[in-house]
Amino acid sequence: MSVFNVYPLYEVTPVSAKGIYVYDKNNTEYLDLYGGHAVISIGHSHPKYVEAITNQVAKLGFYSNAVQNPLQEELAAKIESLSGCKDYALFLCNSGAEANENALKLASFKTNKSRVIAFKNGFHGRTSAAVAVTDNAAIIAPINAQQEVTILELNDIKSVQRELEKGDVCAVIVEFIQGVGGLDQANAAFFEQLDLLCKANNTLFIADEVQSGYGRSGKFFAFQYYKLTPDIISIAKGMGNGFPIGGILIHPSIEAKFGMLGTTFGGNHLACVAGLSVLTVIEDDHLIENVNEMSAYFIKIANTIPQIKKTKGRGLMLGLEFDFEVANLRKKLIYEHHIFTGGASNKKVLRILPPLNIDKEHIHQFFDALVAALDN
Repeated sequence: MSVFNVYPLYEVTPVSAKGIYVYDKNNTEYLDLYGGHAVISIGHSHPKYVEAITNQVAKLGFYSNAVQNPLQEELAAKIESLSGCKDYALFLCNSGAEANENALKLASFKTNKSRVIAFKNGFHGRTSAAVAVTDNAAIIAPINAQQEVTILELNDIKSVQRELEKGDVCAVIVEFIQGVGGLDQANAAFFEQLDLLCKANNTLFIADEVQSGYGRSGKFFAFQYYKLTPDIISIAKGMGNGFPIGGILIHPSIEAKFGMLGTTFGGNHLACVAGLSVLTVIEDDHLIENVNEMSAYFIKIANTIPQIKKTKGRGLMLGLEFDFEVANLRKKLIYEHHIFTGGASNKKVLRILPPLNIDKEHIHQFFDALVAALDN
């Protein structure tokens, strides 16, 4: 049997990793500035993370959500404490796509409406409703296209108001920093008016923090740069440092009912201890403070390189925009300089999504390699 061939692959085979480095089958060391799509938040093989998962799997790796699991309550309390999102409820699942799928379903339940507003260049996942609100026709199958979705331009608040006033919109979903789309952001006035319009029109405001959450933006959540209150916050990626886990934070105005959401694997014991260990390291190692310090240092150096036309994003969710497509540059960085970086739907943007414990030495290693690659 073959593997279904849907991924274009680099000719690199990682077999181990530690901290911010990955090692291939030939023991070649790679600087990881992409973290497997922003998943590696506290560094590869962090000892507290490894210990937590090892100890838990030796006791109980899994049982279903038909029984009590105090680890879920512990994780919910820890998220509330570090994020400042008081009185939200936590529903756990396995991925960012599932998180957004459940967020959209919950919004439809709550409002008894079905249409969704999303935004150009947004990416929210590949499951049925999540992919329908993603601005990429190439990955939307006919069965997904049955969803009622209106995709608008960021910063066009008049169009949003016009659509919301039609009265059939259950949710507005938005990334506060677009990930796959290329690190674009709307302005503060747009986000804050969007929140007010949702509340005035019985529409739930979903903050997609799948990539930007857990400190990556320089705050625990990227929406916290603005004066607004999401009804639902979707989380995943850096939440488990590689262990599959996702979830939604649900505003107390939304009432739970038995059976409205469900999952087999979501919130399992191993996932919860992975999530708890990540939060412990973020707190104990002051990683959000490090994000802001390293971000400022990275941007300062980036601004000295003339080929970089714009630095986009916040925190350690950054994009370097050039006046040429970066596919060949990424290949040079990985094959000649042994550095992982990311691309975006904006083909001129190089995405930088390192573990949150990156330091200045790693940043210098990257820019030395970048300058060399640009000069060749």
